Amino acid sequence: MKLGADQLAAPPGLAARGRIVLVHGFTQTRASWADVAVALHRHGHEVITVDAPGHGASGAVEVDLRAGADLLGRTGGTATYVGYSMGGRLALHLAVSRPDRVERLVLVSSTAGIDDTTERAARRAADERLATQIERDGVATFLADWLALPLFANLPPDAARLDDRLGNTAAGLASSLRLAGTGAQVSLWQSLQSLAMPVLLVVGQLDEKYAAIAERMAALIPDATIAVIAGAGHVAHLERPAEFLEVLQRWLDATPVRPADRMPVDSAANQQPERRQDAEREL
Repeated sequence: MKLGADQLAAPPGLAARGRIVLVHGFTQTRASWADVAVALHRHGHEVITVDAPGHGASGAVEVDLRAGADLLGRTGGTATYVGYSMGGRLALHLAVSRPDRVERLVLVSSTAGIDDTTERAARRAADERLATQIERDGVATFLADWLALPLFANLPPDAARLDDRLGNTAAGLASSLRLAGTGAQVSLWQSLQSLAMPVLLVVGQLDEKYAAIAERMAALIPDATIAVIAGAGHVAHLERPAEFLEVLQRWLDATPVRPADRMPVDSAANQQPERRQDAEREL
């Protein structure tokens, strides 16, 4: 079982700046990172964009977050992992279970899960209702409702890449919700203090819920930096791409990778302890 992925090898003639793996959010595909991937590649990075389980070329992969994180690590190898929302939760699971594969971790509008069992059960029931809606109404109808949510109010229509999302299947998206939705996720809050790698938490200024989550996560992660993107909501990296890239590249340049041997990229890639207060103020 493999995850679909694209790889941009480190550009010749530039000093290699390390491998970056980009993981998208729910209903997206790896194509959502295309512009970010090209920009990072121009800066000298090797870049791998991955289709998460249930999405894109990985649409038939039905696994939970733990197994999905294992597949993600085998596809990306040792790298800096950047994940948005659901993709961030996948990357965080990988950082907890296989820290040797995650040199640096960037979480965009993401969370460590729901630690209250009652709230998590309620979210699991809500995810099940959404999964049933997708199966009943189809992907196009579901996406119309999904992208109309207040969460995406600041996302420009062209940045939503609706055509790419429409390539997903009802079965794949429903499986993703049931197996890897926030309701199905085991809370990782108690594991955050074990993260030894540098972590960047990116949130939009207008996304008050996830800004508060980032503050709580940063208080538990030994080496955490928070970056707030002005004028952005939940999808900060697509709503304000230039600002996001500036913040990300500055943090990458200022944050060294620990010495480690690189792990080989899985063949799927060729197929389809102090919190950094100063850095937080600057970002």
